[in-house]
Amino acid sequence: MKKDINRREFLQQTAAAGLLSLGSPHILAFAANPAKTESASPVWQRTNVKVACLYMAHSSDTPSWGGLWPKPDLDLKKEIDFYKSEFAKLRDQIADVDFVVNQLVTHPSQVQQLREKLQTVDGILVIHLNLGIMPILEEILKLSQPTMVFAVPYSGHEWVEFGKLRKQQLGGKMDCLLTSDYSQLALAIKPFRAIRHLKDSKILDLSTYLPVDYTKAIKDKFGTEIKQIELNRMLDIYNSIDDKLAKKEADLWIKKAGKVIEPSKDEIFKSCKLALAFEKMLRQQKANVMTVDCYGSMYHKLPAFPCIGETRLNDMGLGGICESDLPCAITHLIFQGLTGRPSFISDPTMDVSKNAIYLAHCLGSTRMDGPDKPPASYKLRSIAERQEGAVPQVKMRIGQKVTQAILVETDSMPYFTGEIVDAPVDIRFDRGCRTKILVKIDGDAGKLWQNWRGDLHRQTCYGDVTKELGYFSRFKGIKMVNEAI
Repeated sequence: MKKDINRREFLQQTAAAGLLSLGSPHILAFAANPAKTESASPVWQRTNVKVACLYMAHSSDTPSWGGLWPKPDLDLKKEIDFYKSEFAKLRDQIADVDFVVNQLVTHPSQVQQLREKLQTVDGILVIHLNLGIMPILEEILKLSQPTMVFAVPYSGHEWVEFGKLRKQQLGGKMDCLLTSDYSQLALAIKPFRAIRHLKDSKILDLSTYLPVDYTKAIKDKFGTEIKQIELNRMLDIYNSIDDKLAKKEADLWIKKAGKVIEPSKDEIFKSCKLALAFEKMLRQQKANVMTVDCYGSMYHKLPAFPCIGETRLNDMGLGGICESDLPCAITHLIFQGLTGRPSFISDPTMDVSKNAIYLAHCLGSTRMDGPDKPPASYKLRSIAERQEGAVPQVKMRIGQKVTQAILVETDSMPYFTGEIVDAPVDIRFDRGCRTKILVKIDGDAGKLWQNWRGDLHRQTCYGDVTKELGYFSRFKGIKMVNEAI
């Protein structure tokens, strides 16, 4: 029994869901009302997430014990129509998803026929409908594609084998959502979105040195390109920026700031002119992340520090990362792909007496909730340890759950979660970097500092995103390690 879901019919039924929209609801490729340096062309354009949606069932017309559960006369068409209606409810969350395959599969041979198409997708969403599907699932897993199995209660008894299968080589890129919560269909797709986001991304590193082995390893594993940018090229773009546009941008930052404390108007102007130059550079290079070796090879060689420019990119739904920290740039992209939100790079310092950790940096983001959400308040300050430059000191939200992580090499992800219990911005609290949060750790702060891996910098994202991060890490062969337990 073979039944293709008619693509035209599927799209008609889910037209309101916007399943093939050209823009992601999570990752904005356009500037959020900045002063334009060129045309209104996109800074960077990502492609749709390519997902194969396979409805997996044992055919009732095949003489076998299969298909008897949840009931022998299960109407597969009605089941599929129901899932279509659930996808339609999720229209705001899956507007960037292109279901390149939508098919009921009732025999392993159908998977073989789809092999070529299935090898081009970012992930396979398998919806379990009834009993007797293991041969079909095993055939899907032979493709070694990221595969999420969605199984509601009473879909079949095979769930008792899923755990064992995940531990085998065949199930190495498989994970499962065993749930009656149909909204988690959107969760199932999030790791596929992050995989696509990394493939489409390009990082520009303004530095005199690029670690060739690392950049090759990242390209090979994730598809992300990292390109070195020379100083003279950046200066040429800086000098090409219209001073009127730079002043307009500077006036906007000053107007929206709660207070300007140390930096002069000229320092803010130069910082904003560099910010517009970053945007122009990204547009020219069709890139979406900029990082600058600001304390190393680029120290005092640029007209201004890059802090406002990098903050602005994060607020736009792109990426600005301090100090040519490429592992932080990749981690930022992972968080962004999973959540649509930027992450906060930080220098941490422990307070075991409070079972907490301070996360601080002079580069913040005013839109930690996402580029389309209201900004947090900020003051314009100097870089604390340098007593120069201009940076936004951002007031982050107390009570907010956060996840911190870093990709070490290409195969390890140390992380922890916690809750922001303080966000000191008082000028008297002038130790460390300007933007600070105190995070009460879910776990043991003593274990966290003893288990700490990698370098000082980490990335922190709003929300507990460990489920999404776990699915992504499994699909990409990354070992997650909670350092606080």
